[in-house]
Amino acid sequence: MKLQNFFMGHKHPVVLICGILIITAFISKFLFDWNPVYSLAMAAIIGIPPIFIQAYQALKVKVISIELLVSIAVTGAFIIGEFSEAAIVIFLFLFGGLLEQKTLEKTRSAIRELTKMAPASALRINGDNIEEINIDDVTKGDLLLVKTGAQIPVDGIIQEGKGYINEASVTGESMTAGKTTGEKVFAGTILENGTLKIEAEKIGEDTTFGKIIELVEEAQDNKSEAERFMDRFAKYYTPIVLLLALIVGLIFQNVHLAITILILGCPGALVIGVPVSNVAGIGNGAKNGILIKSGELMAAFSKADTMVFDKTGTLTSGKPTVSEAKAYTDDFQEALRLAASVERESEHPLGQAILDYVGKTEYAKIDKTEVVKGQGIIAHVGSEEIMIGNQTFMENHAVWINNQAKQDLLYLQQSGNSTVFVAINRQLTLLIGIKDQVRPDAKRTLRILKQMGIKRFVMLTGDNQTTAEIVGNELGITEVHGDFLPEDKSSFIKRLQEEGRTVAFIGDGVNDSPSIALADGGIAMGSGTDIAVETSDIILMHSHFKKLIHAFGLTKKTTANMKGNIIIAVGTVVFLLIGLIFGYIHMASGMLVHELSILAVVINGMRLLRYRTKDEKLDSYQVQNKTLEVR
Repeated sequence: MKLQNFFMGHKHPVVLICGILIITAFISKFLFDWNPVYSLAMAAIIGIPPIFIQAYQALKVKVISIELLVSIAVTGAFIIGEFSEAAIVIFLFLFGGLLEQKTLEKTRSAIRELTKMAPASALRINGDNIEEINIDDVTKGDLLLVKTGAQIPVDGIIQEGKGYINEASVTGESMTAGKTTGEKVFAGTILENGTLKIEAEKIGEDTTFGKIIELVEEAQDNKSEAERFMDRFAKYYTPIVLLLALIVGLIFQNVHLAITILILGCPGALVIGVPVSNVAGIGNGAKNGILIKSGELMAAFSKADTMVFDKTGTLTSGKPTVSEAKAYTDDFQEALRLAASVERESEHPLGQAILDYVGKTEYAKIDKTEVVKGQGIIAHVGSEEIMIGNQTFMENHAVWINNQAKQDLLYLQQSGNSTVFVAINRQLTLLIGIKDQVRPDAKRTLRILKQMGIKRFVMLTGDNQTTAEIVGNELGITEVHGDFLPEDKSSFIKRLQEEGRTVAFIGDGVNDSPSIALADGGIAMGSGTDIAVETSDIILMHSHFKKLIHAFGLTKKTTANMKGNIIIAVGTVVFLLIGLIFGYIHMASGMLVHELSILAVVINGMRLLRYRTKDEKLDSYQVQNKTLEVR
């Protein structure tokens, strides 16, 4: 058992040693005219144990595997003294197996990271006392205290207090949500400002965050059960070749011929062809900022007919920015400077967007500030009073909102903006619209994906339906669903799959990870959360949305290339076996054809390294023309 574990746990060094010995053998033969038999025999002896072990384990469960065919063929090659064939077959088989193991190695680590993000403790209010307890000790109905900067430990209802909550881990939305008495809060979200007393409603695994972990586990377990193509192929192929070798050996009374059939029947080109296509496709993706984690999953994504998108951070930039600023004063720049000066002193979540919009400036000295929670801020700069807040705040402080400002307000709200008013000395001076902007290349990307075969586009978001539809209309996505929690997104993906759809899901947040893991092709934006990235099949490393075109086209091309290699490999084996039986092919010529077929599939696979979409070729051509014009 220890020896078995040793060999199975050291496949990488075994493959490396085999390769070095084979290369050494051929170099010594051609350069120094040394007999390579010892190096080749040693390569075969070192490489065969993992294959023997896998063949034995398969036989224990009554499965006739490719490993069994290779084991018998290599044993036969040793008997008739064909050490080079034995060593090459073993090396190709082991190397192909390693290339094929490009699967979801980080599945369990993703779950661990999610678990780390879950709240570990809570502050329970017991009369006049506050005690810190383990999260497992919280019971339904407990009254809990949550302070600024702390995680909300359970799903519950606010009994007292107000605050701004970052709910990105659950809803995926970058804009913080203002919450007050009577409203729901979710475990795992962060209270960025304020103090809350909440009554525990759902605890432990029943919380929304707990369900995210459960959904990711279920989805990844399902995906990991996918059978490899080689296993399905071996179910029929191996018995046929073994039976053919036995029949031929008995009929012609020729052990050498039977063993030759076994050796040439080993699907070397097939074993190496599929992984080479996958690895070349993966390499092309990496070169173009697309990390494809597993070749096995390319086929599923290449067949996608439905793409489902998260909104925030995927179709949009994920960061609130100023979209428009309406001025009702002659000195627009001064009004902006004063507004930015005040926002430097504020903790309001929209303040950073205003600061980014103004950029570098000479800030005014703030003498005094007064925050009105949930409405706005009043500040004094010398003799001037600056007020920044919402419409209610302005009306409560007798700031007149003229008709033009009301029209501008309606327009900004209908465009999906959050709005901020600025008044100086009780006179309205600015109306600022802030929203999460749609990615500039998103609309064009969706149009090209449709031309490439995507029939249905869907947007799912935790944001409200109205805001979601505004973004959908801008991008031409007609199927939009807002107010979706993580379990709603996962259920929607399952329904699509039950309808026979092949679904790709593109997202970036913790809340997206169950859907990313569940979809036939899960894609994460590189700037997204670690959990989304780890549970995905494909990562757009630099969050360039238009790279989705290259990713989709590349997986289609890789899948076609892989099928081409399978045809070459199977065709070669059939040709060799027929030639052997009828006496047209012998060991030497057969091995030559065998090696040429391997070379053919490798060259065919390597063509993927140069793959580019038509759109990228056009962009490259335009850039080259511009360069020539400049010269």
